[in-house]
Amino acid sequence: MNVLSQIGLVFAMASPGAKQDESRLLEALRNGDERAFMQVVDEYSNSLLRVAMAYVPSRAVAEEVVQETWMGVLAGLPRFEGRSSFKTWLFTILTNRAKTRGQRESRYMPFPEKGKPEDGDEGQGVDVDAFIQTGSKAGHWITPPHAWDHGTPERLALSKESREQIERAIAALPDTQRQVMTLRDLEGMSSGEVCNILGVTETNQRVLLHRARTRVRKALAQYIEGRSGQ
Repeated sequence: MNVLSQIGLVFAMASPGAKQDESRLLEALRNGDERAFMQVVDEYSNSLLRVAMAYVPSRAVAEEVVQETWMGVLAGLPRFEGRSSFKTWLFTILTNRAKTRGQRESRYMPFPEKGKPEDGDEGQGVDVDAFIQTGSKAGHWITPPHAWDHGTPERLALSKESREQIERAIAALPDTQRQVMTLRDLEGMSSGEVCNILGVTETNQRVLLHRARTRVRKALAQYIEGRSGQ
């Protein structure tokens, strides 16, 4: 298992347990089952918060967006026809509200010029030649980072300290890269789901995800190298 797969595993391990059958869940929610609603809130709130924070300037605002999302879910349940999965519908509500709130917040406070480097990733120092560019192994290391004294890269990727390093690297990504990586690698969504939620093409989604993974790999490699030199 490569390091990026481990990243997804780290966050999946923190996710709640098995999901209810969706049709039964929707029926319970529509019938006003408070217990079912709280189960959904518990299951998805942390994930929603992570995605919301990719759009707005602070955790406090992101928490407000999540609350607004749950209100939108309650209001929209009678009209939800199941053309997409409940999860896709939920995250679409979240991203729409987060975008609107982010735009509103940006009118009142300055933002750093995030996203400008995304067109060509200028100035990021990402050594793309360190990774296989084509074929089934595209995106994997050509020469993996060498081992260090306190375990394998896979074991380190599962450690609390390395998880914090990964979180920092993801937080530093340009907005759209962070949004795509959060949904794909942290929330485990398919490319189709991400395209539907974010309103991007499959090609754009693939490019954004590749760039995000490359940046995070580089940050993790630098951390590994620093550990091995201690």
